[in-house]
Amino acid sequence: MTENAQPQQTDLPGTWNPADEEASLYQRWVDAGYFTADPTSDKPPFTVVIPPPNVTGSLHIGHAFEHTLIDASTRYHRMLGDETLYLPGMDHASIAVHALVEKQLRAEGTSRRELGREAFVERVWQWKNEHGGKILAQMKRLGEGVDWSRERFTMDDGLSKAVNTIFKKLFDDGLIYRAERLVNWSPELRSVLSDAEVKHEEVEGELVSMRYGDGENAIVVATTRMETMLGDTAVAVHPDDERYTHLIGTEVELPLTGRKIPIVADKHVDPEFGTGAVKVTPAHDPNDFEIGQRHDLPMITIMDEQGRIDGTGTEFDGMDRFEARVAVREKLREQGRIVAEKRPYLHSVGHSERSKEPIEPRLSLQWFVKVGPLAKAAGDAVRDGRVNVHPQEMEKRYFDWVDNLHDWCISRQLWWGHRIPVWYGPNDEVVCVGPDEEPPSGEGWTQDPDVLDTWFSSGLWPFSTLGWPEKTPDLNKFYPTSVLVTGYDILFFWVVRMMMFGLYATGEAPFKTIALHGMVRDQFGKKMSKTAGNGVDPIEWMDKYGTDALRFTLTRGANPGTDVPIGEEWVAGSRNFTTKLWNATKFAMMNGADANAPLPAAAELTEADRWILGRLDSVVTDVTAYLADYQFAKATDLLYQFTWTELCDWYLELSKVQVFQGDEARVTATRAVLGHLFDTVLKLLHPFIPFITEKLWTALTGRESLVIAPWPSADGSYADAVADKRIADVQKLVTEVRRFRADQGLKPSQKVAARLSGDGFAEITGHDEPIRSLVRLTQPEGGFAPSASLEVGLSAGVVTVELDLSGTIDVAAERKRLQKDLGAAEKELAQAEAKLGNQAFIDKAPEPVIGKIRARKETAVADIERINARLATLPAS
Repeated sequence: MTENAQPQQTDLPGTWNPADEEASLYQRWVDAGYFTADPTSDKPPFTVVIPPPNVTGSLHIGHAFEHTLIDASTRYHRMLGDETLYLPGMDHASIAVHALVEKQLRAEGTSRRELGREAFVERVWQWKNEHGGKILAQMKRLGEGVDWSRERFTMDDGLSKAVNTIFKKLFDDGLIYRAERLVNWSPELRSVLSDAEVKHEEVEGELVSMRYGDGENAIVVATTRMETMLGDTAVAVHPDDERYTHLIGTEVELPLTGRKIPIVADKHVDPEFGTGAVKVTPAHDPNDFEIGQRHDLPMITIMDEQGRIDGTGTEFDGMDRFEARVAVREKLREQGRIVAEKRPYLHSVGHSERSKEPIEPRLSLQWFVKVGPLAKAAGDAVRDGRVNVHPQEMEKRYFDWVDNLHDWCISRQLWWGHRIPVWYGPNDEVVCVGPDEEPPSGEGWTQDPDVLDTWFSSGLWPFSTLGWPEKTPDLNKFYPTSVLVTGYDILFFWVVRMMMFGLYATGEAPFKTIALHGMVRDQFGKKMSKTAGNGVDPIEWMDKYGTDALRFTLTRGANPGTDVPIGEEWVAGSRNFTTKLWNATKFAMMNGADANAPLPAAAELTEADRWILGRLDSVVTDVTAYLADYQFAKATDLLYQFTWTELCDWYLELSKVQVFQGDEARVTATRAVLGHLFDTVLKLLHPFIPFITEKLWTALTGRESLVIAPWPSADGSYADAVADKRIADVQKLVTEVRRFRADQGLKPSQKVAARLSGDGFAEITGHDEPIRSLVRLTQPEGGFAPSASLEVGLSAGVVTVELDLSGTIDVAAERKRLQKDLGAAEKELAQAEAKLGNQAFIDKAPEPVIGKIRARKETAVADIERINARLATLPAS
């Protein structure tokens, strides 16, 4: 573990094969205890608790994205010297597990209710122990540096105690109550669903207008759910709607029921929509519920838990809600009460995320958290700066939600989960039992059958996982956690709940920073889904290209708060980057790169050395700042450009002359520079691509592991503005000569005699040999007769390059090659123009995609001009 260990003489394989290396490298890290955090350490803590994936889940591309960002942060902070805890675990996922296990039971010809509560819960635990947690193994595949010794599960004993403790505290403080409210109801699961478990979809239905009453008192209303009219308790109109002023306060007969219902005035009604009159079903519609409360209307529930019509005293009782929808409509048609029908009628309908059925708004007796004071505290913590939302523009979303939060329904009519710790007595007693208290006993006492919403226990995650309510060393050291890295899409459901509970239970916000990322989308910016056929399995990409390539692609797209497009070709491009890194490091090692040698003083180095070391210092400074600010995309893009272009394409080429043609002192110094460069670059890249960097760095340095290596720092001692200017001139000259050679049809390896002169060359004459090596130019000999020349303007003046091209070009072959290139460029231009001329494509494609096509068009136009110019210079064949 020392920095002074000697390099190992280990031969690296010819190529990097991730499948042969990743698993063993990861296991070595775990076995060495690198990811195990020490609460007794005096190092500053850095803590991240993983957003707990469902126990039923497997790694999807969204997980891979989020987990890569978290892992990059924790690896960076571990290298900084922080006592870093990345805590793993899973959520018990009541709804998801119920749906899965009940499906299995149906296949076996039984159900949970036939099985009974105790046997069903036992069956779920059996499933969890045998099949749950697949995603944890996949997290290892992704290379996540989590502390497996602290793995938690929301149903384990410690977390269950935390749930019971906070429920009791909330109950005693009057912040938990039981009431009848309108909720999202799943007839299939026979349970309440949270808003997070309801997905709204546009569906084709029908809008039916029907007449209530007759004669002068008749009034027409419209609905997409005919069956709910059986539960109407009023008709509402706007108080200023002159069409209905005379009817306000009167009654009208509700068809099919024989009941009389009032006509009420309410400003909620939009007089411009439909007939301006709306039916009011308070027990089955959220807006109607509000009207019902304002006008003290009866709340009549007309469906049972399974979505069947019940208690209406009509012929429809016992029918399924969809069957009744048709039957009610046809019965009204028989009575001549159907005024108009519009179908198909496109409207938004909430569906259960798990069972896929339309949810049913239903009045039900449930447990609620009074969120007013909790939500205010959660808002104040961001407003006063105790918690930072990153990026800051996301604060508005946070406040929009937290400042308008409704009381939270926390009870679920399920059996898998934390059972509500409330007992009911024979004389209507209600007793909440804490974790260290005995429940009441005796005849007539029963426990509430419901379990708590999964978000209730996951809201405690940042502190329950560290041992709360006990005052553990972990809680003392690692709470509050440092950052929550999560998607903006669950800002409202999960983040706000953690903020409310953390502040309420501990007096401190659960994290100092909320770093929000976007969603992963396909390369065209479309949302990924199975139905769209554009979803990807990250495991397949890891198998094909390696884990590092996937991670690097994801982090290069991770701009804070914005969605991330990804395509397979981008992962392939990242694989090419890892290959480049592998080959470059091997080349440096083969030429004696020494990462353990001290760097010589600046005066002892060449201008190329000082230039690259100065650039490296800038990169270290910028990457460190980007990572501290969760700017993953900027950090990885900078590292990509520096490594590929400046280090590999330029400095390695310049260093060849120094290694192969320099004296002993120059060779030794160059090897020290090479060693320092790759030592530092591999460290900077490690948080993003941990596997390949670990393999290369341990071979290069002979040290123990990059996981525990110190993060590099910049000292600025090699900054040299003169060297920077001269190397920039060398790069420009080399680039222009290469372009000229290509235009002349010279093969890259073909050597050509050339003379370099001019004021500009006098400034960089010390770089003559590297320049000639890079562009295959030989020194002119006697009888040199230049046949072509070009001038290149540099910072100190013009360089004239005269070349002898006699006998170097096969004119016929060159003309054929150029004609082929011209055809390809013209085809590329036509394709780009076709896409840019397609308005449908322009309207749908994300701006980065359009920008790339515009760039392709510009390149094609330039290529056509260049090729035509070259063709014009060729002698006639």
